[in-house]
Amino acid sequence: MSITDLRKPEWLKIKLNTNEQYTGLKKMMREKKLHTVCEEARCPNIHECWAVRKTATFMILGSVCTRACRFCAVQTGLPSELDWEEPERVAESVKQMNLKHVVITAVARDDLKDGGAKVFAETVKAVRQQNPFCSIEVLPSDLNGEYDSLKTLMDTKPDILNHNIETVKRLSQKVRARATYERSLEFLRRAKQMNSTIPTKSSIMIGLGETKEEIMETMDDLRANDVDIMTIGQYLQPTKRHLKVEKYWSPEEFAELKNIAMSKGFSHCEAGPLVRSSYHADEQVRATKANA
Repeated sequence: MSITDLRKPEWLKIKLNTNEQYTGLKKMMREKKLHTVCEEARCPNIHECWAVRKTATFMILGSVCTRACRFCAVQTGLPSELDWEEPERVAESVKQMNLKHVVITAVARDDLKDGGAKVFAETVKAVRQQNPFCSIEVLPSDLNGEYDSLKTLMDTKPDILNHNIETVKRLSQKVRARATYERSLEFLRRAKQMNSTIPTKSSIMIGLGETKEEIMETMDDLRANDVDIMTIGQYLQPTKRHLKVEKYWSPEEFAELKNIAMSKGFSHCEAGPLVRSSYHADEQVRATKANA
């Protein structure tokens, strides 16, 4: 069977749930002119998270990314002006949803000197002010390697700093745009150096042609840079324009990878075909605190 003939296996079938909770959240997002990575990146877990778990990952700084990574469905182009009222709208939505844990991510904004760090920081502050009992996870780009920008974000003291390395070293240049494997590792290392009490997290997607040995090497590289949490999920081709799936890893293989990751010293690892960086993020923050 050729690569183009690959069919999605049974374990990747998704149960849709469009109950009132799901439709209500979708309506609220549109009313407040907010974006979620759940929608923009076509996350396979959107129905579970929105309809059942009552969680969402907010995507700030607009919906247009300055990078064109070959795995990502988010729109690429020239971004709009900054919206300085966005942080308050995100905070109000978190309060309205009564979230106990929120993930804040963003499109890459290479057009901005600070990569959008100031708006990121203002969003964290606004969420914390209106939702003092809600834990906060931030998922920025590499901010162009500007570590003053990273400090702006770290000074807000998020509960988790998440930055995705995305793939193994050999495939990084093919899969990602502008970002590099080494810069992502340095970004994670510097975040931990700035505040060693804040857990760091990173994610890879598999099925792009990597080997098991390369995945294990990535685990070692992340641990060598003091990353605490790792997530591993199956790459799913969003459109025909994006990279093809080279392999569908089985649930049993994901279970084995999770065991390997935990044996290497991660405080927590989520691994599975439908796992994404923010999947069950609330459980990850609790597990990390329990192991502290």
